[in-house]
Amino acid sequence: MTINCKGKIIDLSTPRVMGVLNITPDSFYDGGMYKDEASILKQVEYMLNNGATFIDVGAYSSRPNADHVSEEEELQRILPIVKLILNNFPETLLSIDTFRSSIAKACIAAGAAIINDISAGKLDDNMLTTVAEIQVPYIMMHMRGTPQNMQSLTNYEDLVKDIIFYFSERITAARDLGIIDVIIDPGFGFAKTLEQNFELLSKLEVFKMIEKPLLVGVSRKSMIYKTLETTAKEALNGTTVLNTIALQKGASILRVHDVKEAVECVKLIEKLEVRS
Repeated sequence: MTINCKGKIIDLSTPRVMGVLNITPDSFYDGGMYKDEASILKQVEYMLNNGATFIDVGAYSSRPNADHVSEEEELQRILPIVKLILNNFPETLLSIDTFRSSIAKACIAAGAAIINDISAGKLDDNMLTTVAEIQVPYIMMHMRGTPQNMQSLTNYEDLVKDIIFYFSERITAARDLGIIDVIIDPGFGFAKTLEQNFELLSKLEVFKMIEKPLLVGVSRKSMIYKTLETTAKEALNGTTVLNTIALQKGASILRVHDVKEAVECVKLIEKLEVRS
């Protein structure tokens, strides 16, 4: 499987790592850590040097019960950071974590390469048409509701079947508009209980039937630290375990806070598969 990022063909047959750069003050793990140019550039450089293929930048926290951020404020937060990163690291493949079409369009115009939408176009009626217009890879995630109410929307008839049906409908809508490169994200932690997250992980290989690259984002999430009775800060080892399982079950991209450790997972799994 491949995707086209700014004319560069990225082969996803070898799994890739997407480093997370949250520039929000209230993200669940790294909120407020990167609030000045020096700390942002240092972190981006660290992630790129340690093997990140993509950097995912977000200016609207999507953690449960996150504060609402206006469109204007989101743009004011993210656009200068996009320009800062690309001015200093012009070859960076930036992914923009937003569900708003106006933010997507402005950031792609500034040089970003991918749109990462937690709502798969359901929170902005213009998102799919915008992505079709700007022709960039589109990550569509499964979520119900909004970050403010999603944790009350966890009743499913059949969790995996319902998510596959969701993607089938959203992929069809994207394809009908001419969107070429679609990546799916089952949305760990979004409108799912702790037990549902583990059910999803246990059946992750089922998503191969969709025949789209699969992005997995479990990095330091509550399914790890609540199970281990610890904190997000202490959840790196648990993250590595679940990233390894995700790779074995077909993940094409790992979205992580800790790039070095995720890249090591990919290298070890690749070595194992070569010998099997």
